[in-house]
Amino acid sequence: MANLETSLKEAMTIDGAIGVALVDYGSGMALGTLGDNTELDLNVAAAGNTDLVRAKMRTMEMLNLHDNEIDDILISLTTQYHLIRPLTTQSGRGLFLYLALHRNRANLAMARHQLRRIEVGLEV
Repeated sequence: MANLETSLKEAMTIDGAIGVALVDYGSGMALGTLGDNTELDLNVAAAGNTDLVRAKMRTMEMLNLHDNEIDDILISLTTQYHLIRPLTTQSGRGLFLYLALHRNRANLAMARHQLRRIEVGLEV
């Protein structure tokens, strides 16, 4: 099991990584961030993406999708991918990993796979 700092550093080794954050979607606060804050303000991204995660959780509730969990949410921008992965472990409930990637340097399938592996190993 990896601690938060180790997990964030591992996420930053994903090809094209700009920044990563572990976010509490109850409060919108980033519990930890790592990356290039000159290119992307990770605290603003954490707070803004919290609204997105909450909205999707509410929508799933209204649709009675109780037997489903979100694997990840992808936002494709012209030059970036933003990947949101809610944690599914018991200790990680209410948290999500947020990863921003340079679109021209990232392998999206590999990034999703690596972020899933990081989530499984993360000890919160």
